[in-house]
Amino acid sequence: MVVALIAGFFYLKSSQEPEIFLKEPMIEKEEVSVEGGEQEAIYIDISPLEAQDLITKNPELIIIDVSPNYNDGHLPNAINYYAGDGSLDEAIPDLDPIATYLVYCHTDSASIAGATKLVKAGFTNIYRLEGNYSAWVEAGFEVEK
Repeated sequence: MVVALIAGFFYLKSSQEPEIFLKEPMIEKEEVSVEGGEQEAIYIDISPLEAQDLITKNPELIIIDVSPNYNDGHLPNAINYYAGDGSLDEAIPDLDPIATYLVYCHTDSASIAGATKLVKAGFTNIYRLEGNYSAWVEAGFEVEK
């Protein structure tokens, strides 16, 4: 009897549709205070491989290096709006809020701050390079100097 129950269980289990699990992109969320209330700032952290894919598939992608080390090396076609000296703040009014952006630096704190500033300003398509410039270099992707 026990054997029949076990056999029946495996028969039912094998005849069901397989479960499909989709990998969701890791989404970094941070609460940001804005004038007149609170807004949830959302940008997407992506790996160097995912960033390379994003660059390849989106020729209109704008890559922003928010670091002071731009001249030491940067991602191809990146523009430098150093967050620490106010360059990013000055550039935001002239940037397209519906364009797609990839933000990175040499440290997490600066790239998170840069991505958050863009989201706080109303930009909706923001990606942040997880591991920043060093992860890009370690992955063996091209850099410019």
